[in-house]
Amino acid sequence: MSSREVIRRLQAAGWRHARTRGSHWVFQHDEVPGRVVVPHPKRDIPIGTLRAIERASGVALR
Repeated sequence: MSSREVIRRLQAAGWRHARTRGSHWVFQHDEVPGRVVVPHPKRDIPIGTLRAIERASGVALR
């Protein structure tokens, strides 16, 4: 799955882009504690990274 698709799904679930650090986009949610970091741009995000993003955000990506 590409980083663009991951970002699209996070934003649809209410996550907002808070800041960028190098090639990593950081997202925050008003109701969910913590933050989610997505490497962007990247064509294929490794499965372990996708799982970590799913756990942190609560959004199903696969």
